[in-house]
Amino acid sequence: MLLLQRINFGRNTVLDLVKIKEKVLPVGRLDMYTSGALILTNDGEFIYKVTHPKYEIEKTYNVTINGNITAEEISKLEQGVKIDDYISGKAKVRILKIDKEKNISRIEITIHEGKNREVRKMCKAIGKKVLALHRSKIEKLDVKNIKLGEWRYLSDKEVELLLKSK
Repeated sequence: MLLLQRINFGRNTVLDLVKIKEKVLPVGRLDMYTSGALILTNDGEFIYKVTHPKYEIEKTYNVTINGNITAEEISKLEQGVKIDDYISGKAKVRILKIDKEKNISRIEITIHEGKNREVRKMCKAIGKKVLALHRSKIEKLDVKNIKLGEWRYLSDKEVELLLKSK
């Protein structure tokens, strides 16, 4: 298992960044405008356990949005918001910074579903545009010590912790 810090805005796929002999697949996805943590593996059962919502593996995002976020907007995100034809799952939300001069807010959103562009759609549902999006953690695994475009192998202990999370 590999933990990768994805290059932001690059045209290469994550598979172009990892030069190993084994064929690996991404566990979940990041759109081309999102940086951050991504696991690659050749274990289909592991992919299922990490991506299926019933296992409730948390994904944490640092989100920069336009405007100053309010307590009411945070509450909406925490309770779930209407997106397309469904209500998003409940999120954990924490304010990292509100910059009134620049009229932006940085928040941390933790979800466990991770549907297509879910965090962006959640923010849009409360009237906020996402200016920057970074997946900082998958469960307890973070990428703070991995440079953009670099990767490392997961330890057996990290894999075991992911699979025993819930």
